[in-house]
Amino acid sequence: RKLSAIRKADVQKLHANIGRDSGIYAANRLLSLLHIMFNKAIEWGWEGVNPAHGIKKFREQSRERFLHGDELPRFFKALAEEPNQTARDYFVTSLLTGARAGNVKAMSWEQVNLERGTWTIPETKNGTSQTIPLVPEMIELLQRRKDGAEQGEYWVFPGTGRTGHLVEPKKAWARILEKAGIEDLRMHDLRRSLGSWQAATGANLSIIGKTLNYKNVSTTAIYARLNIDPVRESMTKATSAMLEVGGVLKSDNVVEMKTTGN
Repeated sequence: RKLSAIRKADVQKLHANIGRDSGIYAANRLLSLLHIMFNKAIEWGWEGVNPAHGIKKFREQSRERFLHGDELPRFFKALAEEPNQTARDYFVTSLLTGARAGNVKAMSWEQVNLERGTWTIPETKNGTSQTIPLVPEMIELLQRRKDGAEQGEYWVFPGTGRTGHLVEPKKAWARILEKAGIEDLRMHDLRRSLGSWQAATGANLSIIGKTLNYKNVSTTAIYARLNIDPVRESMTKATSAMLEVGGVLKSDNVVEMKTTGN
């Protein structure tokens, strides 16, 4: 259909149908995508009206799920037994850096500086770059992956699909949750877990916001005055607490994640 043929009523109907059949979250994401697409068309010179403008999204309940202390031992045990090493390392990286899933999947070796212990993401979801301090366990994990990577490999987590990097390790995630006996935990909740454990170990909102690269928060002005060292200290403290509660020692298998026969 031509853009000019799509009316607001069409978008409202589609939004309602998706909400009924696939859930309110999928419907709201669709509405946001359509709104952006039509705005881009207008930016490029299309002289129509955005039919997604002014349509109210379904009310969403804020998600507060993260890995709790009693779940961590089972989670790390199941993680250590996961045979897919790339997926396994991806989950550990998501948990110990707090980065968004898309950025972790697209992590490249040129973004990583193991000597300085940093990972610099050129552009994040909010349109800014982000430098993430790497805790000791992450430096060790990445060094192992780099040592074992094929010569000239660009991606930290290579895949076989069109992008060249890991896309969506759903099967590995399902295996880990089933083995750990954990329900209602999404891959994105690993990011939230780091922030939650930072809060539990005494980090203030400024440090948490800096760690997770939140842009629109009340303490945004303070972020610019923070250097990377307090963020590294807080992340190290939070990750150490998660590993300790999870029953993983410094010399244990959170980095190597080796299993019998693997």
